[in-house]
Amino acid sequence: MDITQLILDDHAEQRRLFSLVEEIGADDVEALEAVWGRLSAFLDAHAEAEEQHFYPELLKLGEGANDAEDGTVQGETEDAIEDHNKLRDAVKAVAGHTVGSRAWFDAVGAANVVNSKHMGEEERQGLTDFRLNADLQTRHELGVRFAAFQARHINGVKPVNKDPETYVEKHG
Repeated sequence: MDITQLILDDHAEQRRLFSLVEEIGADDVEALEAVWGRLSAFLDAHAEAEEQHFYPELLKLGEGANDAEDGTVQGETEDAIEDHNKLRDAVKAVAGHTVGSRAWFDAVGAANVVNSKHMGEEERQGLTDFRLNADLQTRHELGVRFAAFQARHINGVKPVNKDPETYVEKHG
């Protein structure tokens, strides 16, 4: 088990769930509510699991990879936390629309864009940085904690935005 692979697997599942929402007809409100409910809970739990188990260790072991914000692990992490906040806000915005309406699908699409941008950056930056700088035992131990957190929070977590600079100061 490797936390970086678990995160990549989660990203694939997020992409799959967004695709499912896009393919369900607007008139099938029950299916849209079910799939979106699962996806939104998954997004919140995934972000919180990363913030509790991945990013604190990345701040300790990482160096800043590829196109990391300002070339540092601190910038890389601040950007990721900011992305999580944007995603939480985008997910919350979906709730302001009638399920199945054009506005609802547009809000889901906006959340997908925010999430896709974040996942791409994270895959190029944080995950690469961690694979290069964390040993397999550390990645395994964090993977166990990450998986257990998500299992305990299968129905999601209370979404709470975090100040990126304060987060880095606390965990760096």
